[in-house]
Amino acid sequence: MKQYFVTGIGTDVGKTVVSAVFVEALKADYWKPIQSGDIDNSDTLKVRNLISNPSTVFHKSSYEFTTPASPHLSAKIDKQYIDNQKFILPNVNKNFIVEGAGGIMVPLNDNFLILDLIKHLNLEVILVIKNYLGSINHSLLSINALKQNGIKIKGVVFCGEENKSSEDYILNYTKVKCLGYIPTIKLNKEEILKQAEKFKYLNND
Repeated sequence: MKQYFVTGIGTDVGKTVVSAVFVEALKADYWKPIQSGDIDNSDTLKVRNLISNPSTVFHKSSYEFTTPASPHLSAKIDKQYIDNQKFILPNVNKNFIVEGAGGIMVPLNDNFLILDLIKHLNLEVILVIKNYLGSINHSLLSINALKQNGIKIKGVVFCGEENKSSEDYILNYTKVKCLGYIPTIKLNKEEILKQAEKFKYLNND
């Protein structure tokens, strides 16, 4: 079974697109443990609308908040508290993609981060990187934090416009594996299927 936690070096770097591509490539189930804001157009619904295979099961989020903010703040606004122990990995005996919220240091409560959630779920990480000014710094910090916490990194996926200089530096410095590239695409089923073809090799990896 291939079971991965998809996280990123920050917000809006392409985690949901990568999650949809991997769900399609691996015919995997999908789970977004925390959704903050835009519940009527949640990441779960976005991924559901982007994939074509009929076998994927979409598991209910543990928490859904109405305010688009850091989950710890969204929870306070909604007069809720995020309980670490309520994050229980669904019993899935097949390929499985879990999508995080924001980057790895995003707080869920006063002493529990996305990083802690990854450790709690004990999943291998796929790190999504988008090239922008500062992305090398954010990438190295994220990879270093994952390694220091003993979290296994399956590899990185670069999204959006290519920047070979930045990408080569990140890969050479960290020695992590590049799983592939996803360019800026139109968000529809056809494009997701096209990108998924590039990652089907992971079924045998």
